[in-house]
Amino acid sequence: KKLGIPSTLVVDSAAGMLMRRGDIRCVITGADRIAANGDTANKIGTYTLAVLAKENGIPFYVAAPTSTVDLSLNNGDEIEIEERASSEVTEFRGVPVAPEGVEAFNPGFDVTPARYISAIITEAGVARPPFIESLDLAVKSVS
Repeated sequence: KKLGIPSTLVVDSAAGMLMRRGDIRCVITGADRIAANGDTANKIGTYTLAVLAKENGIPFYVAAPTSTVDLSLNNGDEIEIEERASSEVTEFRGVPVAPEGVEAFNPGFDVTPARYISAIITEAGVARPPFIESLDLAVKSVS
């Protein structure tokens, strides 16, 4: 908004409806870790957006520095996913919002398989499938 870019705040659950209506032309997200094959870990909910984008014919881009690429990881199954405190889900500002004793699952990240990613944008350029080759070149170019 400060830069004059039109923006609208929406709840994350509205993304699919907006994609289906044609209101979204592309999705750009970040990444916390990228495996050699292009599978990408990012904040929870990213995988859902990627699937919705694919279903609606919308390109899904990942923008991240090459420092997030870990060529020692073959694929996203090897990325460790942090599980955060259940209280982040069961409480708000210390006040319970869920019944006492209820179980809560609170992963901080999810993994988006490379098949949903149109391209990975890095400071070394744009990596496109097959990512196992293009990411290797990108990492080597900045080393």
